[in-house]
Amino acid sequence: MTKLTEPRVLLEIPVEGNNFAAAGEAASRVKKTLQKLGVDSTLIRRVSIATYEAEMNIVIHADYGKIVLQVDAKGVTVQAKDHGRGIPDLNKAMTVGFSTASERVRAMGFGAGMGLPNIKKCTDQLEIETKVNVGTKVVMKFKYPSTTQ
Repeated sequence: MTKLTEPRVLLEIPVEGNNFAAAGEAASRVKKTLQKLGVDSTLIRRVSIATYEAEMNIVIHADYGKIVLQVDAKGVTVQAKDHGRGIPDLNKAMTVGFSTASERVRAMGFGAGMGLPNIKKCTDQLEIETKVNVGTKVVMKFKYPSTTQ
């Protein structure tokens, strides 16, 4: 694996709210970039799942946002930042099955209330900042397997 000693932003991908046709593209680009770096496949899987969930939250709940991939010697950090409704009750939003997605979104098969719980399950460290009617910033940190012991 290529070791990056200094933190380095490798990708900054815009995500458009309500654009279900492009949903998942940012997570796919993150995955491909980590594969090119030779990152452990188990870690790539965790990063990909969490990034996809965060990207879908932007598509479903925000006007627009971005996914930023950063890699350094300790691990991988993915930041999802959006401009949208924000999360009125973060504790409720972390509950499996709780969703504020519209019926239209649910009819498309999204908004099952698994996004934030799945992100938490996949990450080594999760930070969420949110402000109603402003937006949400989700910082997901993943340690390389050799540094988790």
